[in-house]
Amino acid sequence: MNPLTGVRVVDLTRILAGPYCTQALADAGAEVVKVEPPTGDDTRGWGPPFAAGESVYFLSVNRGKRSVVLDLKRAEGVETLHRLLRSADVLVENFRPGTLDRLGFPWEDLRRRYPRLVLASISGYGADGPLGGKPGYDAVMQGETGLMSVTGAPEGPPFKVGASLVDVLAGMTAFQGILLALYRRERSGRGSRVESTLFESLLPTLTYQAATWLLAGREPQRIGNRHPTLTPYESFRASDGHVIVGVASERLWVAFCAAIEGSELAADPRFATNADRVTNAPALRDALAPRLRERTVAEWIRVLEAKGIPCGQVRTVGEALENPQASARGLLLEIDHPRAGAGRYVGSPIHLDDADRGSTRPPPLLGEHTDEVLAEIGVAPEEIAALRKGGVVGGGE
Repeated sequence: MNPLTGVRVVDLTRILAGPYCTQALADAGAEVVKVEPPTGDDTRGWGPPFAAGESVYFLSVNRGKRSVVLDLKRAEGVETLHRLLRSADVLVENFRPGTLDRLGFPWEDLRRRYPRLVLASISGYGADGPLGGKPGYDAVMQGETGLMSVTGAPEGPPFKVGASLVDVLAGMTAFQGILLALYRRERSGRGSRVESTLFESLLPTLTYQAATWLLAGREPQRIGNRHPTLTPYESFRASDGHVIVGVASERLWVAFCAAIEGSELAADPRFATNADRVTNAPALRDALAPRLRERTVAEWIRVLEAKGIPCGQVRTVGEALENPQASARGLLLEIDHPRAGAGRYVGSPIHLDDADRGSTRPPPLLGEHTDEVLAEIGVAPEEIAALRKGGVVGGGE
């Protein structure tokens, strides 16, 4: 049995942080009902690229869910959502703070009506504080949290990372909070509210960079692919690509020097200890760069791995996904989508004995399961027809 089998989730989220969280819940076995407005999750139209007309952005974070189209601006839509919540364990939303209240679902009312419900709210900054209520987007938050200030070459401008890291972290934080709330409910019998913000999800990931400022009073700087406290711990150009090495101890430094036939570097007092190497990092890189350009990536990996040096090839996304390790570990799922057809999707990174690695239910079409879900909560066929005629529900036609 999957760990969340029997847990029902009503999902009001859209874009990335919320859908990433609810997909993780589906991967753990939860039944997830994605409630969408008549126009659908915004990302259904994001692209290109598209797969047979379906946004690959949307497809990437909506496996394992059923879609219901419900107009929450209508009184009948609000009442229908309440009917969904009567049997729900978790409600997840990522509106701007205050929006859920305006829609008619304030937390105090939800807690009174559904005492076992767990409400998870994801937002940019949360509802309070000087920035409370402001919208938050991944790229903006990478700037606001200082991440961009330590990303990029020293002589260049700040850069954001090449993936929506902040949204993913906020989704993971919400997922963790929901699990904690469900675990506490098992002992107390009562639900609770979970808050996850993009701002607070990213700042703790800066770890030693944050501590550099908090404890040492130093502002971290952009240093390209180097590590601020270890070296050589970075990428180098080989003759046919880039290789990345992680020399994280004195033992590995000695082995690294032997692997690259650099006995003079091992004997150089400027590089005697890691602290010395960090202090003299530019000189060390100047000595290493021409030497590492002399061989191919494959040759360097063979030589370095023979000496126990952590190293790897700097791959493209496609090369990483085609790495046999990904398939051998069961990370890629084969799923047949009703429009996009058969394809591979990235599954859950969590390994748990006797549990699936991820839901293979395809990402839903807009409103694909409206009638099915409403029938399950006791809405009669003639009532569904009336709601559909009135534009309160839709999709799946």
